[in-house]
Amino acid sequence: MSQKNRFAAPDPALATGTTHAGFTVTRVEALPEISGQAYLMRHDATGARALWLACADTNRAFAISFKTPPADDTGVFHILEHSVLCGSERYPVKEPFVNLLKTSMQTFLNAMTFPDKTMYPVASTNVADLENLMGVYLDAVLHPAIYDRPRIFEQEGWHLEADADRALSYNGVVFNEMKGALSDPDDVLYQELGRALFPDTCYGHESGGNPRAIPTLTYEAFLDSHARHYALANSYTVLYGDLDIDRELAFIDERFRGAAERGAGAPNPLAPQAPVRAERRVVPMATAPSNSSIGLAYVLGTAADRTRVLATDVLLDALCGSNEAPLKRAVLDAGLADDFSAMLADGVLQPQALFFLRGLRPGAGERFRALVESTCAELAEDGIPRAKLEAALAQAEFNLREGDWGGYPDGIALSMLAMSGWLYDDDRPLDYLRYEDALAELKRGLDEGYFERLLRELVCESAHCAEVEIAPVEGGDAAEEEAELAALRAGMSEQDVEAVRAEVAALREEQEAPDAPEALATLPRLGVADVEPPAPEPAALETDAPLPCIAHELDTHGIAYVYHYFDLRRLDFDDLPYVGVLTDLLGKLDTEWHTASDLDTAIETNLGGLGFFTETYARDTDLAYAAPTLVVGASALSEKVDALATLPSEVWGTTRFDDLARVRDILTQRRVALEQYFVSSGHTAAAARANAYFSSAAVASSAMAGLDYYLFLRELLDGWEERASALPERLSALAARVFTADAVTVSFTGTAEDRERFWATGGTLGLAPSEDAGQRLVVPAPVPRNEAFLIPSDVSYVVRGNGRSEADAGTIGCWQVATRALSYDYLWNEVRVKGGAYGCGFRRTSEGLSGFWSFRDPSVDATLARYDGAAAWLAAWDGSPEELEGYVVATVAAHDAPVKPRQLARRQDVARFGGKPAGWRDAVRAEELATTPDDVRALAAALADERAARGVCVFGGRDAVEASDVAFDAVTELVR
Repeated sequence: MSQKNRFAAPDPALATGTTHAGFTVTRVEALPEISGQAYLMRHDATGARALWLACADTNRAFAISFKTPPADDTGVFHILEHSVLCGSERYPVKEPFVNLLKTSMQTFLNAMTFPDKTMYPVASTNVADLENLMGVYLDAVLHPAIYDRPRIFEQEGWHLEADADRALSYNGVVFNEMKGALSDPDDVLYQELGRALFPDTCYGHESGGNPRAIPTLTYEAFLDSHARHYALANSYTVLYGDLDIDRELAFIDERFRGAAERGAGAPNPLAPQAPVRAERRVVPMATAPSNSSIGLAYVLGTAADRTRVLATDVLLDALCGSNEAPLKRAVLDAGLADDFSAMLADGVLQPQALFFLRGLRPGAGERFRALVESTCAELAEDGIPRAKLEAALAQAEFNLREGDWGGYPDGIALSMLAMSGWLYDDDRPLDYLRYEDALAELKRGLDEGYFERLLRELVCESAHCAEVEIAPVEGGDAAEEEAELAALRAGMSEQDVEAVRAEVAALREEQEAPDAPEALATLPRLGVADVEPPAPEPAALETDAPLPCIAHELDTHGIAYVYHYFDLRRLDFDDLPYVGVLTDLLGKLDTEWHTASDLDTAIETNLGGLGFFTETYARDTDLAYAAPTLVVGASALSEKVDALATLPSEVWGTTRFDDLARVRDILTQRRVALEQYFVSSGHTAAAARANAYFSSAAVASSAMAGLDYYLFLRELLDGWEERASALPERLSALAARVFTADAVTVSFTGTAEDRERFWATGGTLGLAPSEDAGQRLVVPAPVPRNEAFLIPSDVSYVVRGNGRSEADAGTIGCWQVATRALSYDYLWNEVRVKGGAYGCGFRRTSEGLSGFWSFRDPSVDATLARYDGAAAWLAAWDGSPEELEGYVVATVAAHDAPVKPRQLARRQDVARFGGKPAGWRDAVRAEELATTPDDVRALAAALADERAARGVCVFGGRDAVEASDVAFDAVTELVR
């Protein structure tokens, strides 16, 4: 019997009522969505709930979750999520979580705080490794060191500090993380909508913690919250994949039976909110004027109605999923703001439909709600366009069947979905794993007015709704915090201040003290001998076709993926920003055969997706090499391959750019999205910018989609009246030069039969040879510099980039191993633990560039100083053979981690265009396995090389940048 067939029918040994290692099976159900079975169980001794999602997947997973509804804004459960992973009874080291990141073969390892639950999920393809991860996590949540080491709370939550001038400040990992999170107007708007909708329940509180409230949390309340909520009777355990279930249940039972009985009170209640129609609220926020926004929220029911939740998702897509969807078009045409969007907020007891308006224009606040509700009333009365509903339903069905979770292993994503119903009803662990019956019901509902009734009930007749506006102001929380600290300092004696300084010194001493060898020895470890040979990677094929074609014949479960790679080296550098404009506009405007609205419907009905984006391929040996490329990616079910062969080519070949009002709307939305990205992911933006100090490929990328493109776009929109008229002709001419037969390579992933049908239908995809003669692109030489970019944020993102060093003799594989040591040892301790940044890391590219980064960082100069110390630390690194072996094992496991077929095909395509030799991944893997301590230490010379070019890039608030001693070559305000 094949592994897959083993799960086709229930295991008779696991019948309802049978007991296995202290767990009694209470329900067994087939789950065709995963080609497997679901076994629901209870732990007899503790009442803990358990679920095994049994299927043939060897990327196995485990998650234990606790119901943790907050009663205030202190973020206690977020702080607990961090803190329990800082040592435990069996593993008395300071950072077992980090040790696992350093040394395990995990394919996923994290912890997550949600509005009403806390999850601790792990995944691994190695059974022994999975059990190691399970063991550490179970001991962490059940026997954490927080009861014996109160400074864990100070480190991860909050503590006071006093500088040399005796001025006070707050610090702490979660405190700084949430200062960054709540610098994002979207996060603030979402939280304030929750506060208005749910004044009497946990959803009215910020589960992550509000920095204004976090310092009110006491250590005693912190411990009490753990004791009451991290009880097994309040827990939910999910196991996933191809497991020896009796073995794993016995493992868990042994840990459960040893759980501490703390005799604490009951957990916080999680009850539904009675309907409220909240008064419109205006919330002041210190942010840029362009960040003004409004949110509308409508509660749709409860999580128990899975079909209604899915229907609302489909409905919102039909109404607002594109600029041509009827509700979004009505709002955009009204000229109220820069952008409008909608989303479903689910995974909570009372899911909601949310509507957001961003970049408000005068009068928007008074008109928005009336416009939304009147338009919804008209649609409910006159009917939602049937084609839009069918297209949205087809898109939802494709997404559910594809099961692409955006980087999460299947077992982790499905564990989270299980909690979307299970947390609120012990009988509903499978509601959000199933979709076939709900899809069938919604298809029937198309003929029965289901969606119109839903829209009327959801919006027009809502008894539970709220409206909140974010009004930008000067000052805000930062000023309040400063005043609060000044008042606190005024009430303190010199002895009190010295006590603060002494406690910080004691915290630093604890942070810097190495773990005892006997403590480290308690951690479970795998050795290189446990690393299994990698599964052979199917090779891509070059096939005969009307155009150059790379074929990836992989099992895609009836889905075909195609990527068209258009080489841009026949363009001038000044054309590249306009290529970025092309990618933003294509698929959203009229074509020769479809209006923009009909095109949107056709794409959603027939394709899983259609996207236009840019990439620039580099060469490892030549930093001056740059091959900018426009990529057109699309996917479809096998039965719709004909549309895959025709719709993308219609878009790139016949789009009309003359509807300047629509063009302006789309480009404004792109500007808004980039500004949100700079605030929420400044470390990624800063790292990309820093690469452009040294690499021509990065310079080209920045011009098409990065920071330079944003500046170009902002200038274009600022001068719209003068520049718009020339845009249609320029874009049409550019498209004709880009989309040519002799500049394209097509990559097809799927069956040979689907590929043959694709080419039979598409032919040359409407492409003709180019009239341009040869390559002409000249990319300006990169220039190292120090730059700061101002964003409305109370924290910073600090990047130092290093150019290629002549002292760098390390292999790519050796650098991969050293990257783990630098990121999870030196930087973790210096920048995160002691510095208070939420995240930090180091990376080194195959081209020889390296860089340090920090995420939501309270410091700039202190962090840069810590980067300066990395070379000396690496040169003196004296890790034990066991420690190095752990790094090697973790590095190789990451190298071998399973990927979806589409991801594998893309990886192979990018390697091909980047000039990687055949077998390059095997060579890197061998280098990783061969790494020695001397190899790691030798890399320090490259980091210390003062001849190598360097650059600093900081994204942060004005105050942080102006307080820095860095001599910035340029300071640019991004969000105005």
